[in-house]
Amino acid sequence: MSSQAYLTQIGGVPVLVLKEGTQRAFGKEALRVNIMVAKAITEVMKSTLGPKGMDKMLIDSLGDITITNDGATILNEMDVQHPVGKLLVEIAKTQDDEVGDGTTTSVILTGGLLDEAEKLIDKNIHPTVIITGYKKALDIGIDHLRKIAIPVKRDDVEVLKKVAATSMHGKISETVKDYFAELAAKAMMQVAEQRGNEWVADLDNVQIVKKHGGSLFDTQLIDGIVIDKEVVHASMPKKVENAKIALLDAPLEVEKPEIDAEIRINSPDQIKTFLDEEENILKSYVDKLKSIGANVVFTTKGIDDIAQYYLAKAGIMAVRRVKRSDIEKLVKATGGKLVTNIEDLTPNDLGFAGLVKEERVGDEKMVFVEKCKNPKAVSILIRGGFERLVDEAERNLVDALSVVSDVIEDPYIVPGGGAAEMEVAKVVRQYASKVSGREQYAVESFASAIETVPKTLAENAGLDAIDILTELRHVHESKDDGWKYGVNAFSGKVTDMTETNVVEPLSVKIQAMKAAVEAMTMIMRIDEIIAASKIETGGKSGEGGEGAGSNPPSFD
Repeated sequence: MSSQAYLTQIGGVPVLVLKEGTQRAFGKEALRVNIMVAKAITEVMKSTLGPKGMDKMLIDSLGDITITNDGATILNEMDVQHPVGKLLVEIAKTQDDEVGDGTTTSVILTGGLLDEAEKLIDKNIHPTVIITGYKKALDIGIDHLRKIAIPVKRDDVEVLKKVAATSMHGKISETVKDYFAELAAKAMMQVAEQRGNEWVADLDNVQIVKKHGGSLFDTQLIDGIVIDKEVVHASMPKKVENAKIALLDAPLEVEKPEIDAEIRINSPDQIKTFLDEEENILKSYVDKLKSIGANVVFTTKGIDDIAQYYLAKAGIMAVRRVKRSDIEKLVKATGGKLVTNIEDLTPNDLGFAGLVKEERVGDEKMVFVEKCKNPKAVSILIRGGFERLVDEAERNLVDALSVVSDVIEDPYIVPGGGAAEMEVAKVVRQYASKVSGREQYAVESFASAIETVPKTLAENAGLDAIDILTELRHVHESKDDGWKYGVNAFSGKVTDMTETNVVEPLSVKIQAMKAAVEAMTMIMRIDEIIAASKIETGGKSGEGGEGAGSNPPSFD
């Protein structure tokens, strides 16, 4: 970069505007650099898409290994440094937060849109014209998807299972996808609730607990909550049926005063009186629990040794230092109330569970709160042969839970396998003929970019992408039900995806397209990059010359 990048001329005299070492890139050069970075990241992600997609092994600076084909995880673990790369990471994260799936699709679409936009820039079409054309095409595409979307019933377990299974195609849990799909569908249906005119299926109400050991088929759905703690006293019961559960955000111990206090003791009798009083306070806590019929206690605070003894004597099971998030789930699962003062406890505050038991899972003991009447929070205990398998199984299961949640909240589905994208491309091309001027090129480019998804699915399945795209276009144009046809990666043919049970939530498709266009818009609107020089690290204070500071960041 020339030093003129940070100089300007006033009356023939050079004036320093930006700090020495600052770099600038502007115009087409800045745009090309940004597009190149985005396309490079897209190329990394492409091979993970679809049921025949491959996995990535990511090794961080500490040597920890992650093996996954989850788009959000890959981008997060890659530690991308370039600002445009970070933007794509944000896009994937937003997609993951909003709908929980389709992260790879959104990034691939962004790359496809930028690739087509670069061709238009070579034809001297202005970025703002391209952006306007893309946004018009997006609106047409979304409207059409809403028209062809298949309405489903929120309580249709079979449809929910199909959606969940589709999200796990090509993942590490492929062998157990039907089993995981059933767990995901049942879990989300259990925690779903109607609030006014809307349905809400909150993933936070599904607790996921991981323990390596056993196989993936040992994963189980528990109609209650699993607490990763053990019963505090050896003499306490390890199994309680028809449990009446006290949920406390208060200690079963005598807390130290907040301010320092001095107690003057003149005789051994006074020490005994002092200790007896402390014991009486703890005994009164246990008596209170016993009097209202509680036989299980969970608290977020500590339990004194003396209190443990009295609880065990009373036949009450107790667990201490339960995580705040877990005790909130217990409230939803058991129907109890979280109480901050033991004196205020009443029988109506107690939760209920058909069974509370301590069990050894792997090499640790855990407490299972099961058989709740109508739990609005449930748990899934994931098992697997080794730790990294369990971690990837969790990511797959979260995807499945997310798409089931999407369908419960917005009960519409579209065929998968690139069918929805091909249909959008078809209607956008039809719309392009009605657009005048240079925007027509942008609208047509949008259609070509959207076809990146079925094209990538075909390539990852080892098929001829051109042949598949040609056939897909023909089917979508010529058949009344052509909108259902996509790439069947297993048969290698263009088939009706609804017959092969490959369906996806409408909301995932719409969010992926919106996110891609928004990312593309932000990148395309950048016409200049000004990178400040780095903070000086070399040389002593006051020293000049070369090497006094580190080099400015490169745009490459």
